Amino acid sequence: MFRPWGLEHSAILAAVVALPAALGLGVRGNVGRTALAARIFAVLLVGNELMWWFFRYREEGFGVHNLPLQLCDLSVWAAAAASFFRRQWCFEFAYFAGVAGGGMALLTPDLWAPWPSYPSIYYFLSHGLTVAAVLFLVWGAGMRLTPRAVGRFLLAANAYAVLAGVVNAAFQTNYLYLCRKPEAPTILDYLGPWPWYLIFGEALAAGLCLLLWLPFSPGLRSRLAGLTGA
Repeated sequence: MFRPWGLEHSAILAAVVALPAALGLGVRGNVGRTALAARIFAVLLVGNELMWWFFRYREEGFGVHNLPLQLCDLSVWAAAAASFFRRQWCFEFAYFAGVAGGGMALLTPDLWAPWPSYPSIYYFLSHGLTVAAVLFLVWGAGMRLTPRAVGRFLLAANAYAVLAGVVNAAFQTNYLYLCRKPEAPTILDYLGPWPWYLIFGEALAAGLCLLLWLPFSPGLRSRLAGLTGA
């Protein structure tokens, strides 16, 4: 049985941070090794995702209720594209959706199968690789957010939520948890009933994005440089 914040959970969280940190130090200053490590992340992300959907459709069949339309699904492909092609807009989307959304999924896992079954292993691999790939792009590849990154991401995420809402209305699905909360305990439980958790969730997402952008703020970097004398 999987215990949140137990030994296994803590080890997974530690590995998600330690892997990109170690790789970032190992490839620093070497363009060829940096590109190779980033592309390995891309291959792992895509390979893991394709294996999962092959398994899921073989077991459950193809239907409107199990399409890869959650925000975390999109962040996997954005992280893979950013790792392979180094496109700024892919990186920005993967950074916010992957670190905020994927990070929250790792901290409060919503497992739909017993641990350590394949679906549960996939859950941690998918979210963990996404976060690790994005952190490597920052720490190892030196990718940075632009001043308009928060606004662009929120606009893109809300546009995608509208599309997901249309799918939910048409097929009675629950993509992006727009219709009801996950069954497992998550931070949404503290944001009130529907539709209030959507409104407060929007504000929380904006706040998280601003916090995640702060390390790239030119003003903050200038102050830190002044304090350190760099």
